[in-house]
Amino acid sequence: MQSIDSLHDFFVRTGAEVTLYHMGRRVEPCPLDALRELEHDGHSWPAPWQGQARLAMVFRVGDLGDPLIWFLALPLDEQGTLDPAPRDAFLQRLLETLGRNVQGLGREDSSGIDNLMKDNPLAFTPATPFLAMLHARASHDLDRPASQHLEPVEAYLEGQQALDWRALGLQGLADFAVRMDEAQQQRLADTIPSLPDEVLVSLCYCLEHVAIGDDLAAALRQRGEQAAEAGDIERFCACVRAVSGAATARVGSWYDALLADETACGPDLLAAMAGRGWRHLEEAERLPRFLARLADEPRADFTAVARDLALIPRLRLPVLMTLRDAEPTSAIGRRLAGLSR
Repeated sequence: MQSIDSLHDFFVRTGAEVTLYHMGRRVEPCPLDALRELEHDGHSWPAPWQGQARLAMVFRVGDLGDPLIWFLALPLDEQGTLDPAPRDAFLQRLLETLGRNVQGLGREDSSGIDNLMKDNPLAFTPATPFLAMLHARASHDLDRPASQHLEPVEAYLEGQQALDWRALGLQGLADFAVRMDEAQQQRLADTIPSLPDEVLVSLCYCLEHVAIGDDLAAALRQRGEQAAEAGDIERFCACVRAVSGAATARVGSWYDALLADETACGPDLLAAMAGRGWRHLEEAERLPRFLARLADEPRADFTAVARDLALIPRLRLPVLMTLRDAEPTSAIGRRLAGLSR
């Protein structure tokens, strides 16, 4: 029997039905080939988060009924490629648990393989909104019904039923975000201006993981600007994150306006842009402007955020060039000088 040298090999050799999801910056599908390229081809991980490739692995093997879910954070090196030692240790533990009889996996109960996540240094527990979005995406992708919480959310957001918004569940909002069609999205755009703040923030926690259209993005921007004027930083940043799934032409104009306003660029806003809107920073002038604001904000961890962005393959060279070309007297230059002392 051929040896199993990677997680990709494990899923292929066991014949598992597996679906992967990014769990770092956004909850979104991850092709199995991305794992192969990371483990076998030495490629950089496309969506790193805090030096890790964070994944949800939803899989079913053998005769198991319900799929198993592993949450694994694979450490990356300074180039964004895999640090193999922790993965190898987990793989060895996995094969020892199975007694190397991978063909027999799934014929009995799953307790042995499920227990691998206990005391596992690679395992992590996602934040509640991430868990809700994963369950929403996985149930949709596996052709399973949405949760029982979706129906009241649909009724509330579309004005069909006067419900107490406090009865709405986050899981229902996540299911709605994943499953809404164009017509529902348009009606939601019309509803956004009148949503209670609490519902808006919870909804934004879900919308930040999906693609949205221009009208919905415009409505969210308006609510975000109102929150900024009212000094509500949480609601403001929730809206900034929620528009990240819109087209760059729409999001970029808001980012540019915010980055031009030094009073707006606090650490929470900069973290929202870097964490969810990193794709919109890939622009010749916007990225240097963002890094300059980051360097000029004493409450922001410039080194950590810049390093995290530099691990993203498409941003690595632009970030490094911006840092290299910074004038010594600029905010970036002063930050870099402080690091070298």
